[in-house]
Amino acid sequence: MTSLFEILMLILGIARFFILAHFIMSWLVNFQVLNLRQPLVAQIWFGLNRMLEPVYGPIRRILPSMGGLDLSPLVALILVYALEIVLRNNAALFL
Repeated sequence: MTSLFEILMLILGIARFFILAHFIMSWLVNFQVLNLRQPLVAQIWFGLNRMLEPVYGPIRRILPSMGGLDLSPLVALILVYALEIVLRNNAALFL
């Protein structure tokens, strides 16, 4: 059962990495440090968008409109950290 705990923590760690990578990449694209006309950059960008949109979509529907400021990655990151805390506090159940 501890392996199940470790697998869940690994999945949450990967999710946290993808959310942070998407967040940083969005800033780099908006400030024109990265150019979406480059094939590799575009492929990574659209891949991250397709992967994270099912997570961000429901959060965006719940959050009020902030006028161009998207807080859904922040909320998703907080949810991932909250799930990690819940799993760590209940780690004894996996033993």
